[in-house]
Amino acid sequence: MHFTVLTLFPDLIREASRCSILGRAAGEGLIGVDAIDIRDYAFNKHKKVDDYPYGGGAGMLMQAEPVYLAYEAALSRIRERNENAAKARVVYMNPQGKTLDQGMAESFSKEEELIILCGHYEGIDERVLEEIVTDHVSVGDYVLTGGELPALILIDAVARLVPGVLHNDSSAQDESFQGHLLEYPQYSRPEVWHGKKVPEVLLTGHHENVEKWRHEQSVKRTLAMRPDLYEKFLREE
Repeated sequence: MHFTVLTLFPDLIREASRCSILGRAAGEGLIGVDAIDIRDYAFNKHKKVDDYPYGGGAGMLMQAEPVYLAYEAALSRIRERNENAAKARVVYMNPQGKTLDQGMAESFSKEEELIILCGHYEGIDERVLEEIVTDHVSVGDYVLTGGELPALILIDAVARLVPGVLHNDSSAQDESFQGHLLEYPQYSRPEVWHGKKVPEVLLTGHHENVEKWRHEQSVKRTLAMRPDLYEKFLREE
């Protein structure tokens, strides 16, 4: 799977994607992360891509043309990798979008190519958004200075679902939010720490009882910490 990020800060995307699991997955050819600098497609010598919004108001707005040209460059690179590639989904990271969840990450992980657009200032000219964006995605009900950190969150959430990225693919299916349940508590050595002992059932080696206990703990934790998810779990039981 390949991610192409349209951004004003490509180094932020490139450096972060070289680290940890993402970096290893990229090195093994399981994913690719490409960053295109929108400023490279500015039509002035100062590489300025923002201007005042019509109608007034505070702040500046990213202009349509540099964003569109960066998008065309992304499509060109995609076709170089795969001449039969269909038009890629374009995800615009912004607080007005649908909140990212595990189901959305799973949907995106089935794509071969994903273009992610990062906004700045007061946003992006609506006309280019209407022309190129297929998905509006938010990482929460708060405002950040730009779309790069949300883009990296999306990349991380999606990439770990690509087969082979985690090496143990079952771990991606056994975590929080699968089936609308939070993950059960987990323990490691030593068996006793600060007077607190590992639950006895985990020491028995009885896999059926362990799985039953883990499910019960997931249900209890979800009810206590995320009653909204618990309601979804009950509806689908």
